Amino acid sequence: MTQHAPLIIDVAGGSLTGDDRRRLAHPLVGGVIHFARNWQNRAQLAALNDEIKDLRPDLLVCVDHEGGRVQRFKTDGFTHLPAMRRLGELWMKDAMAATNAATACGQVLASELRACGVDLSFTPVLDLDWGPSGVIGDRAFHADARVATLLAKSLMHGLLQAGMANCGKHFPGHGFVAADSHTDIPVDKRSLKAILADDAQPYSWLNTTLTSVMPAHVVYPKVDARPAGFSSTWLNDILRARLGFTGAIFSDDLSMAGARVIEGRPVSPTEAALAALGAGCDLVLLCNQSVVEGGAPIDELIDGLAEAQIKGRWTPSEASEQRRLDLLPRTPAPDWDALMVDPAYVRALELLP
Repeated sequence: MTQHAPLIIDVAGGSLTGDDRRRLAHPLVGGVIHFARNWQNRAQLAALNDEIKDLRPDLLVCVDHEGGRVQRFKTDGFTHLPAMRRLGELWMKDAMAATNAATACGQVLASELRACGVDLSFTPVLDLDWGPSGVIGDRAFHADARVATLLAKSLMHGLLQAGMANCGKHFPGHGFVAADSHTDIPVDKRSLKAILADDAQPYSWLNTTLTSVMPAHVVYPKVDARPAGFSSTWLNDILRARLGFTGAIFSDDLSMAGARVIEGRPVSPTEAALAALGAGCDLVLLCNQSVVEGGAPIDELIDGLAEAQIKGRWTPSEASEQRRLDLLPRTPAPDWDALMVDPAYVRALELLP
């Protein structure tokens, strides 16, 4: 029987509850995403991640930890990383220093997370800084796709030095629209030609470097009526076939407003997950639901996907499962105290803008 664990879920607090353990042990669950509520201090975070790995070593422990305003762990020794726009501003003064600083950011980010048992951060943001998007804003490196690409590649080199994979987001680009897909359903009315010429360019130029990609909950009606994360046209025809991407595709959070309606029809998390998987996603995220009604939405999704598999509405993918496993670190995690005196890490700290 083909194994495939596509669900990335959250846990309620700083240690695992019985319900958390039951869900994480389910064969359809492939990972966990942490939030600020899962953080008290480094020792607690490391202990939580040890609990998760003791339960199942193959579970992928993830977090949104980009720098700037999107950084879940900020105290007890974690470095406050700059927003990525800072690197773009540095580029305008000294491009080579900016690429070096970007690599330092990636190395510090990944080293500190890995020392606490985190496997993957959903970074870098490849969206372009067009201006109107408040939700992207200073999370973007630059308005120029060439600059954003080279800074992202430099940051990913730093992640790799610390043994961490990467995730480019939000394909094909969230920066042009003002609406926030957390609360709305953004619509980008540009042509495919225009999007490929600008926002999607980094995905083409980085197809040998990206290990995972997260599509946007944005509708591009001149390409498809469905948001990109539910569109086989975007994921299979464009991202994979045209742009040459071979890594894992994560859906963005299925609890966001932009994922709750597809072609005008409200959908449940299970329906959204089936749509995402059917369109070409390898993994799907459902976030911040362990604290809702005793975690009922997570149980509904697990049960719904299991039922869909039995009824033949979803078929597990061996290739997707391998892409998930390929995101797990292949080198031992650093010890925090040893990291603090590691010359490469200390040097990277000095290079942060």
